[in-house]
Amino acid sequence: MSAAHHPVLYKEIVNALAPKNKGYYVDCTLGAGGHALGILQASQPEGKLLGFDLDSQALALARETLAPHERRTFLFQRSYAKLSETLQEIKWALVHGIVLDLGASSMQFDTAERGFSFRQDAPLDMRFGTDIAESAADIINTYSEAELAEIIFRYGEERASRRIAKAIIKKRPIYTTFELADLISTVIPRKGKRVHPATRTFQALRIAVNDELGSIESVLPQAVESLAPGGRLAVISFHSLEDRLVKRYFRHQSKDCICPPRQPVCTCEHRASIKELSRKPILPTEEEIGLNPRARSAKLRIVEKI
Repeated sequence: MSAAHHPVLYKEIVNALAPKNKGYYVDCTLGAGGHALGILQASQPEGKLLGFDLDSQALALARETLAPHERRTFLFQRSYAKLSETLQEIKWALVHGIVLDLGASSMQFDTAERGFSFRQDAPLDMRFGTDIAESAADIINTYSEAELAEIIFRYGEERASRRIAKAIIKKRPIYTTFELADLISTVIPRKGKRVHPATRTFQALRIAVNDELGSIESVLPQAVESLAPGGRLAVISFHSLEDRLVKRYFRHQSKDCICPPRQPVCTCEHRASIKELSRKPILPTEEEIGLNPRARSAKLRIVEKI
């Protein structure tokens, strides 16, 4: 595993799931297979792992990484939103641990032709997998000004979303990362060493292209439902939109009553299905951030099935 592909919060994930022999585990976001490898090593000799990734390149690398444990792995090129369906397919009843490492991987950012980054010129693609219909270029060149502004504001939390959308409409067609990044730089001039002005827009497009937030909302209930009592779900998020979804869902499912605060008698009949192992997220150490600067924004939340 190269330094560039070293999984974020690796030790924390393995410690959180505490894999055991004969256990059943799921890595919903395989990437290069780093977290999966740790889980398989810790659950030897009979622990099993189900893995998902939409990216064929990532899946090929994960297969290579996990080859010594091939007998115990079940890997699929599909969205983790199909978790329940896949568990039925392979006839697993309940699992003992699930990990979700959200967002794009370092490998995807570093592969120029994928179009995730504006550090190298490439076609505006940003699709996690080839079965996703619309690329970033499709969105940029066909959506209305209002639709573009909404995507950039909602998924990028970009205050200048309307100005950016207006500039895109005037400039398009736009087909490459440099074209889009340069255009945004004319709308929001860069000052000193601040974050590049195109960062939020690129994030927004990637989220929209891959329906990332919709996939998270879909998989969380499936994951909780799939856990055996005492099983754990660990989720790494990298920006506030992801973390907010995860935090709210965990808080909601860890309460016995979800009635309005002023309601005198509980009528919801809701019962907690999980418990939060920590109210605050686990953050990477300074040592890890020094080795992998992309880890700096990672937040890990862990829950246990009741």
